[in-house]
Amino acid sequence: MKTVMRLRWLFTALSVLLLGMVSSWAQGAPFGPVKLEVSLTQAPQHIFRATETMPVQSGPLTLYFPKFIPGEHGPTGPINGLAGLVITTGGRRIAWHRDAVDMNAFHVDIPAGARQIKIHYDFLSPIGGGRFTEGVSTTPVLADLEWNQVVLYPESLPSRDILYDPTLVIPAGWHYATALTTVSRNGNVIHFAPVTLNNLVDSPLITGRYFKQYNLSPGDPVHHYLDIVAQFPKAADLTPKTVQHYRNLIVQAQRLFHSHHYGSYHFLLTLSNNVAHFGLEHHQSSDDRTGADTFLSPRTTMLAAGLLPHEYTHSWNGKFRRPAELWQSNFQAPEHTGLLWVYEGLTAYYGSMVLAARSHLDTAKAARQRLALRAAYLNIEPGRSWRPLVDTTVAAQLLYQAPTFYSNWRRTAGDFYSEGTLMWLDADTLIRRLTHDRKSLDNFASQFYGIDNGSYLTVTYTYPDIVAALNRVVPYNWNGFWHQLLDETSTHAPLAGIVRGGWKLTYGSTPNAYEKALAATRHMMLAPWFTLGLQLKNKGVVTDVLWNGPAFKVGMAPGMTLVAVDGEHFSPAVLKRAIQASVADAGPLRLTVKNQGRVERFSVDYHGPLKYPKLVRIKGTPDYLDQILAAKKG
Repeated sequence: MKTVMRLRWLFTALSVLLLGMVSSWAQGAPFGPVKLEVSLTQAPQHIFRATETMPVQSGPLTLYFPKFIPGEHGPTGPINGLAGLVITTGGRRIAWHRDAVDMNAFHVDIPAGARQIKIHYDFLSPIGGGRFTEGVSTTPVLADLEWNQVVLYPESLPSRDILYDPTLVIPAGWHYATALTTVSRNGNVIHFAPVTLNNLVDSPLITGRYFKQYNLSPGDPVHHYLDIVAQFPKAADLTPKTVQHYRNLIVQAQRLFHSHHYGSYHFLLTLSNNVAHFGLEHHQSSDDRTGADTFLSPRTTMLAAGLLPHEYTHSWNGKFRRPAELWQSNFQAPEHTGLLWVYEGLTAYYGSMVLAARSHLDTAKAARQRLALRAAYLNIEPGRSWRPLVDTTVAAQLLYQAPTFYSNWRRTAGDFYSEGTLMWLDADTLIRRLTHDRKSLDNFASQFYGIDNGSYLTVTYTYPDIVAALNRVVPYNWNGFWHQLLDETSTHAPLAGIVRGGWKLTYGSTPNAYEKALAATRHMMLAPWFTLGLQLKNKGVVTDVLWNGPAFKVGMAPGMTLVAVDGEHFSPAVLKRAIQASVADAGPLRLTVKNQGRVERFSVDYHGPLKYPKLVRIKGTPDYLDQILAAKKG
């Protein structure tokens, strides 16, 4: 039986490969294969070593290091990691020079008679800073490999028409997982089935000393795995209850989309405090990285509840169905990100919130608590008065890299995630009301993403396609609906979906469970933001100041460190006590700070209670929100 299942899995994987190559075969044989050999044996030293053997013809050749990485939404290919580039043919070295404008392009003159070249180079994996594949990817016990870090490819060819034959060497005693098909393994040397460049870059790999795999769909011919590499063995030990919740995720996604678009799916999860933390979507897998203690306490588990559901949802929304201007023929063509309010916003709604709750990775109560906090942040965000949401999507490649200080005035890339959640909740509750509860946004999801079941080929869409699909669910002025939310500025967040969902945003004097977990694990205070307009770390570091808020008006700025409150040495408890006392105290709060070597004092005129966002039920209204969060039955 095991042999039959392995053969079935191999057949499925090869079928996916063939589907990915069919369009190029229709035009002729793909270029290659390019033999790619990558060694991670020095990964603990932050070094990935690569050698390519590439077929060539004599004459000029340009090699590209990938610049626009799908899912990163900008020209973020980590070119500064490339080092030691040497190109040879027949044992003789060939000169190369970098393009004077495109820093990711290298020009080579191939001598007469040469039929192949060898390209040797290293990728120096960062030891700090950076986002996504520019971030930290290695520790002494594990490594995360995104293939765009270790590949050079020839110009003038679509990435789907270039075939790579990859081999990987990993450190002794390490294990690995990837969506690529393993052909053979000899000790620490793994050979994968040939794959087109677009699918290679779309298939990350994790490897490490402490590894565990969980089968999330036992008995299902379409396999789903949760693959974990961890900082230490215990970190990868999931309780049966947690594993069941991730199995529920597979079921609930199927009941929502009524389709799948992969041969098998791998959640590639890295649990370490020493790597960059993020999630990056791929078609048949996701590169998910979070703290080593994620599954060791209820608080940290709660905070990570939406990570894997979000990236999994991208297999449908973003990978299979993709905005037309985000689909490019190679990794050098600029991406146009104006529809990220669908790509990321709808994924935040369905993945991070709805599917997380429906699978019981999150509770409905916790989901409401998250929603309340996100809505409250957006509702007092002054930057929305000058910058419409659509500009945060168009300028995403800037905002992902932007500094965090005064982000409330600048606005952030996170806005089209959080505000996208509010907008799609608005659409969902509106559909329910317009159809008298006969339909919902789930009808849109199943119709829009449920096509071509089993197909791996990307189907693109445009804004009119979104409007037309919603009109097929229920006729309405959807163009006007989105125009108001996307293109117009406003002084408040779009809260209509929360209200129509039967709830309203308000504030309480005590934090809820989610806010407590966030404060404890992120070492931050929440109450000062909604009162004084200060974003504070527990040690008093001011990370942001609310533009035109109480603290801003007296001259406080990001980068300061709060050292005393009303003459008493600062601590989170001291500050909260002072804010509470301000209700009855006619005098201002006296704050002492350190500011670039100077001691400065500010008097903040605030007189109000502690404020923590929360949602409360509106009596006599349908509770659409909890209906949305409830698990779908088969």
